[in-house]
Amino acid sequence: MQEAMDNRTEIIDWAYRCYEDLEFGAARSWLAAGRGRKAVGYLPVYAPVEVIAACGMLPVAVYGGGDQLEIIRGDAYYQSYICHLPRSVVELAQTGRLDFLDAMLFPSTCDVIRNLSGMWQVMFPDLFVRYLDLPHGHDPSLKIMFWENELRQLLADLADVSGRPVGDLELIEAIRVYGEIRQAIQELYRRRRDEPWRVPTEELYLLMRAAVVVPPEVFLVKVRTYLECVAEAEPVIKDRVRVVLVGTFCEQPPIGLIKTIERAGCYIVDDDLMIGSRLLIGDVPLHGDPVRNLAESLVLRAQKTSILYEPDPAGKMNLVPDRVRAAGADGVIFAAPSFCDPALLDRPMLRAGADAAGIPCIAFKYSENTGQFQQFREQAGTFSDSIKLWGGV
Repeated sequence: MQEAMDNRTEIIDWAYRCYEDLEFGAARSWLAAGRGRKAVGYLPVYAPVEVIAACGMLPVAVYGGGDQLEIIRGDAYYQSYICHLPRSVVELAQTGRLDFLDAMLFPSTCDVIRNLSGMWQVMFPDLFVRYLDLPHGHDPSLKIMFWENELRQLLADLADVSGRPVGDLELIEAIRVYGEIRQAIQELYRRRRDEPWRVPTEELYLLMRAAVVVPPEVFLVKVRTYLECVAEAEPVIKDRVRVVLVGTFCEQPPIGLIKTIERAGCYIVDDDLMIGSRLLIGDVPLHGDPVRNLAESLVLRAQKTSILYEPDPAGKMNLVPDRVRAAGADGVIFAAPSFCDPALLDRPMLRAGADAAGIPCIAFKYSENTGQFQQFREQAGTFSDSIKLWGGV
């Protein structure tokens, strides 16, 4: 038992160091360990990491500087009435913290990320930069065709960056490895949903942050050991309500905010934190055309999120009630970054669906560099107490 506790503490300490490391030490160490190795950065929310890995390069997620980085240069590039994430990403780049990357991918999350991709081409004209248009539209067959073509072009371009040929075998192996990672993450979420007292969200979140900046084989060892430790733990079950956290898919909240919500009397049993790492539902098939399989998985078997087009208005209305039922939750906390267009434009529809189903809700906004949590603690605490006393607000 003591050994399991020590191992668990060691793993979470490791994950916290990864979370705080704005120099990306794990990625730099991987690059230094082999001649000719390269790394590709990508912004939230979703990027096809299997394509990057198939080219022999390390995918590295860039989620900004959080509450650790003072923004000076970044403020010169962006106005104040947009989210905080692009300013801190520019700050990371302008201070040399991203100089180990050989390419940058910018998924079509919002207009701000689109503009950031163009800015990157101006700041770093010798770096490979690609804006990824994710598939949108009504016809699934056309969306699959479009995304398959995008993936094939990206695969060819990244193969040129890496300087090595890429075939189906390399892509199938990358799909297999990242399939194992998704399975491990799904198990983490299942354990947290079923017994949230065993898997605090702050620990789950730190593991998720580590997963996107270290080599996949390193994360798999850590997460599997953590799951073994969780099974042996004997935690105290606390009197908390079960909540779903919605709106945190792109700019990430500071770890202090996640701690505050749970310590105010809430067990987070479902969320969309870093949803890109688990956007694909189920396994990507290993037989057949691997590019086609990846395209079909995103179009036909992806979690619903604000960055993907939803042709059916009822789909937005039913999303929150469906998630609440699946998680066995008591209520919903709508938390979105300030000025986040995808999250805040979707919120009225999502909340209307929750209200129609009689689900208690609260809402607030944050930024990645939020430093004061008292107001959030009071809101979450009052929300928790109201559900315990009256079943809602």
